Amino acid sequence: MTFPYNDIVLEHFRNPRNVGTLENPDGKATEGSPACGDMVSVYINVDPETKKITDIKFESYGCASNIATGSIITELAKGKTLEEAKKISWKEASQALGGLPPIKAHCSVLAVEGLRGAIQNYEEKHGLEVNREATTEEVIRKRLRRVMNPMKGLDMVATNLVKEVEVKDGVVRVVIDLPENHQFAASIKEEARERIENLWDVKEVFIEFAQ
Repeated sequence: MTFPYNDIVLEHFRNPRNVGTLENPDGKATEGSPACGDMVSVYINVDPETKKITDIKFESYGCASNIATGSIITELAKGKTLEEAKKISWKEASQALGGLPPIKAHCSVLAVEGLRGAIQNYEEKHGLEVNREATTEEVIRKRLRRVMNPMKGLDMVATNLVKEVEVKDGVVRVVIDLPENHQFAASIKEEARERIENLWDVKEVFIEFAQ
């Protein structure tokens, strides 16, 4: 059997670098969807003075390309400043791996988005965002599109779990169309809160259940 991957990709797949999580990371993000079978979580620690990424880990749920790109992204980002790490592109990741099959190019995009998401999470926690936009219902729904509905393998907005969103005077209220005792209710609530609470003008977040 001939593998569609080169030796560099296979090396990072078989022996991925920086696998795992960080305890109390400075920034974290998860990108992807169980519907397509590819997900990447990225965790970073940042030096508060130099703004350099001092440690970085990833978890991958997917194919060989997904694992390999998560591995190479962490190697490319470690030791870089946040601004330098933001400039890492999916093309750079793919080139560092010696190229990926065209059908798997989205895997490098996913890893890059995971890295950028973790950086954004760090910047929001520390009030470092440059272009701040006022939080609106649209902004909240956009954030919630990155929260997966485990029952469907798609995000909670696409699967109509978000019944109501209200934003007023820095207070955000989200109503989820699930029973509070549902098996996934607690995890969905926690992730939804994480996506919202670090927005610069949000003072309080209330996640409620409609059933």
